[in-house]
Amino acid sequence: MKKKIEVVGAVIFSKNKVLCAQRNENMSLPLLWEFPGGKIERNESEINALKREIREEMLCDIEIGDKITTTEYEYDFGIVKLSTYKCTLNEKLPTLTEHKEIKWLAIQELEKLEWAPADIPAVEIIVYEEEFIRRF
Repeated sequence: MKKKIEVVGAVIFSKNKVLCAQRNENMSLPLLWEFPGGKIERNESEINALKREIREEMLCDIEIGDKITTTEYEYDFGIVKLSTYKCTLNEKLPTLTEHKEIKWLAIQELEKLEWAPADIPAVEIIVYEEEFIRRF
């Protein structure tokens, strides 16, 4: 049986754009795009894990809003259970530390990127669900 890996991702909105992060060449799923975040540690809530991961990865703080979705995807290295949340920045802009590249894209541009499979359902909700777009 494959290992289950619980992770969280921040869909960070700022000035009508969404933050997208490209995994570097040395990470699993090299050069694919994702919403930044990471693994939930033992006895850690999704919210606390997301705040910690963004502080560590992007050197900034976020406000976390509504959950967008939770999806599971089976990779060769394990089953990833990804919960994504709508987020906004607190003052400081993200800094590139672990990822190869970060970019801010308009919602309609998100599908131009090659996303990690576990992130695709969140991208589709953001792009296609009218209810989500109205709340944006």
